[in-house]
Amino acid sequence: MDPAKPVDLPERPKEEAAVPDPNKKSKSQEKKEAAAARKAALKLAKQNEPKTKGEPKAAPKPKEAPAPRDPNAMFKVGFLSDVYQEKPLSETVPKIRTRFPPEPNGFLHIGHSKAIAINFGFAKHHGGECILRFDDTNPEGEEERFYNAIREIVTWLGFTPVRETCASDNFDRLYELAEDLIKRDGAYICHCTKAEIKAQRGEMEGGQRGGERFACSHRTRPIEESLAEFHAMRDGKYKAGEAALRMKQDITDPNPQMWDLFAWRIMDSEDKQHHRTGGKWKIYPTYDFAHCLCDSIEEISHSLCTTEFELSRVSYDWLCDKLEVYRPNQREYGRLNITGTVLSKRKIIQLVKEGHVRDWDDPRLYTLIALRRRGVPPGAILAFVNDLGVTKNVTNVQVTKFESIVRQYLETTVPRLMVVLEPLKVIIDDLPDDHLELLDCPFSKDPAFGTHNIPFTKTVYIERSDFRAVDSPDYFRLAPGKTVGLLKAPYPITATSFETDASGEVTCVHAKYEKPIEGEPVKKPKSFIHWVGESAEHNSPVRAEIRAFNSLFKSEDPSAHPAGFLADINPDSEEIYKDAMVETGFRDISASAPWPKEEGAVEEGGKEANKHSIRFQGMRVAYFAVDRESTDDKLVLNRIVTLKEEKGKN
Repeated sequence: MDPAKPVDLPERPKEEAAVPDPNKKSKSQEKKEAAAARKAALKLAKQNEPKTKGEPKAAPKPKEAPAPRDPNAMFKVGFLSDVYQEKPLSETVPKIRTRFPPEPNGFLHIGHSKAIAINFGFAKHHGGECILRFDDTNPEGEEERFYNAIREIVTWLGFTPVRETCASDNFDRLYELAEDLIKRDGAYICHCTKAEIKAQRGEMEGGQRGGERFACSHRTRPIEESLAEFHAMRDGKYKAGEAALRMKQDITDPNPQMWDLFAWRIMDSEDKQHHRTGGKWKIYPTYDFAHCLCDSIEEISHSLCTTEFELSRVSYDWLCDKLEVYRPNQREYGRLNITGTVLSKRKIIQLVKEGHVRDWDDPRLYTLIALRRRGVPPGAILAFVNDLGVTKNVTNVQVTKFESIVRQYLETTVPRLMVVLEPLKVIIDDLPDDHLELLDCPFSKDPAFGTHNIPFTKTVYIERSDFRAVDSPDYFRLAPGKTVGLLKAPYPITATSFETDASGEVTCVHAKYEKPIEGEPVKKPKSFIHWVGESAEHNSPVRAEIRAFNSLFKSEDPSAHPAGFLADINPDSEEIYKDAMVETGFRDISASAPWPKEEGAVEEGGKEANKHSIRFQGMRVAYFAVDRESTDDKLVLNRIVTLKEEKGKN
């Protein structure tokens, strides 16, 4: 029989009309009787089981923790694995070499963390090397502080470049290649205005495209004439905008990256000299000319960049092939965007200049120096990038997703302390004035974190929100006549009375210590609250200013606001608690930061330069880190993330 052919089934015979049997039970009745029989059998079996007095019930099996994500997963499968298979190690590719090429004209943001992780991680995974190359072809805006900040962030994220280079290192070689391109009839000097060039590229009045494209009138000038004019550009004969070297590509190609791109242009060096080469050069190569040739000079095996450069791959390959130089393998992945914030340099500069934020490292921003200042660990950022994976699709991630990954990372990697944001004094009246108990408290659920002592005295401070002068049935914290447990303390307390000021605000709560009395039942609290003890001998509490950061903007897309992104700023993006208190265990973790020092952990440098590496969980409150503005006289803490995702965020 051929299995591919359908089989004709015989027609089912029609059933004869059935005669009802008066003694036959209905199906529903049969089901009920069968169920009753099973129930009776189970009951009998249970009665016949041997009984053991006091035998405990079997504990439910704990849920297995999810396996930790492989930090190299994004290189083993998917897009980056396919990229490697295109050009794996071989005789022609003896070593994988990548590069991270930022422009030194601003600070890196969260999106750059993906590029850093991909380029350095890809090379490391395949036993290769990664170069940190500063793409400094435009002296405008380039400053030493940006070079330094980029170096620091790459190191902070845990990566070490095999060497550091600059595009400007290659200016002499790039100039030679430009002359060679002219000699190969691959470039010409153009004197057109911006408006004329737009018209050549089919741009009509009003900025609309669709007009007929046509070649520049200078495109056919003799090679020797273009060469002489290029020398004149170099020697300062022309001002900015009066002449430029353009590549002779294919104006009929539908890809705009083939419409005779600029290769070298004139810059007003009197106004802004190059940070590294000074006034040596009056002309500078463009990104489209320099990037692929620097990749070629440095023998980059895989030029990995975001999909916004996908169209540029054609011109990238064209230029290398035209000059007959080594051509790296350019491949593009989707960029990383965070919603609910802005990442553009122009918009952040505006926020800083107009005083909406402190600086580029304001913890409400998503520059990497801002995240570092807020206290986000570098390992959490890398975990976030790895969790997202790598594809060609642009990744638009909500801030809450990022914070969730940070929260998961901190849960198992930082110690726990007690922090009171808005302190309310509690006097335990039935304890002696000099009462002191040093309570041994673990730093974590993990015993490897160790323990520390905190003082428990007659006077403690609790969170103002943990007391109500007027009780209610649905409130389980401290109230008159109500009992609560104090975390880590041996016994609970019961509120007996309270004091208020002239405005009616509660200033002090009086309580009694519920130490058990023989023969009387022990009071069991329904809830536990955190606290900090007062002890001059132990310099407790540690006083601090705490800055709790919320979203800087009210919506998911600030740039879409009809009145501009500044109109979307959240007026409550920062809450400051000036009188916060921290328990004395803070001094222990400060001396040991970054905590814990795990094998293979990212080294974050000295304590003075990296106060942000002092991190901890404030029990029942949030995760915190020390801000760089802290001094010996004033402790400033930043809230990294809350303990749980806040409802209605953004």
